[in-house]
Amino acid sequence: MFGFSFKKQGAGSRFRPIPEELLIQAFEVLDQEKKGYLEPEELKKFMTQEGEPFSNDEMEEMLSASVDPDKNVIFYKDFVGMMTVSEQ
Repeated sequence: MFGFSFKKQGAGSRFRPIPEELLIQAFEVLDQEKKGYLEPEELKKFMTQEGEPFSNDEMEEMLSASVDPDKNVIFYKDFVGMMTVSEQ
């Protein structure tokens, strides 16, 4: 669903990068209450059980980069902005 990896992109990469807007839309599907954030356990459950599941190590790496340390939630628009690079 999300189409990105925390590993270096290259010949051995599992995922191709996708546009920032599509990533945000994917998070918004999970955020059915339109709060602008997800609880870490919500995302972990989805990412480890659906589609091409993340491994525990991949999930922990994602959560360590995405969870707001003060609020203990994932503000996904900020996270996506941090993880994507604009192509020039």
